[in-house]
Amino acid sequence: MAAPGLLPGIGRFFEVAPVLVRVSRPYSKPHAFTEVRQLPKSQLTKLVFPLQDLEQYLLPDSKSDLHLKTFDPSLEDIARADWFFTATERNRIEYHSSAERLDHAPALTRPEVCFIGRSNVGKSSLIKALFSLAPEVEVRVSKKPGHTKKMNFFKVGKYFTLVDMPGYGYRAPADFVDMVETYLKERKNLMRTFLLVDSVVGIQKADNIAVEMCEELALPYVMVLTKIDKSSKGHLLKQVLQIQKFVDTKTQGCFPQLFPVSAVTYSGIHLLRCFIANITGNLKTDGV
Repeated sequence: MAAPGLLPGIGRFFEVAPVLVRVSRPYSKPHAFTEVRQLPKSQLTKLVFPLQDLEQYLLPDSKSDLHLKTFDPSLEDIARADWFFTATERNRIEYHSSAERLDHAPALTRPEVCFIGRSNVGKSSLIKALFSLAPEVEVRVSKKPGHTKKMNFFKVGKYFTLVDMPGYGYRAPADFVDMVETYLKERKNLMRTFLLVDSVVGIQKADNIAVEMCEELALPYVMVLTKIDKSSKGHLLKQVLQIQKFVDTKTQGCFPQLFPVSAVTYSGIHLLRCFIANITGNLKTDGV
């Protein structure tokens, strides 16, 4: 029997193993959005709006549960957002510096966003995908969890700074709490915190601690669901609905709309770029 809110027949998807051995990757390299717009509508939706792609399996009365229209930019907005992430002579995108404590952090005044998540959630891989239109930017990605030990600052032109924070949980730095909590609490130009959750396993105990920290500090934050290429469609939809319910009922400061992404297929990457450009004040859209 299908779960509440799902179309009849979708229940069979939940019987599929949560992690697929083979994943279809018809679109597994970065392209400018002008090329993406040439894709057939179904492929474009899956690549740019992964939540809308899942929407087809929900009953009409349940579709509002995913808050799909909370941030709803046009394709033109998304194309414009890609420009901020494209390296040119006039728009330099580069690693700036690293810091173990806030008092060692660079005194940058432009708007800032930071990415936090459990070790091995795919944080560095996601940032590398966001910067795929600036291939000279060095974002170190390791197969070993807990590779990032410092706060890494990346300058995106004259527009904003992106910060890769150390992972929490397994092999986290000993001073992780002091380092991260102090940064989140005192960084004056921090516009939004992106909390990454592994879509394969869902919200874990360590994620709950991170959520509590954001809530206690009254921080505006967003949940980004990583590794959506690793799950069957049914398992992904089940996780999305569970995490959405958690956001709706257990949080106050979390943005209501989830952002599912894949650093492998680039699904959701263009939309996330657009959201970042918007919340840093660099792009006006109809959303947020």
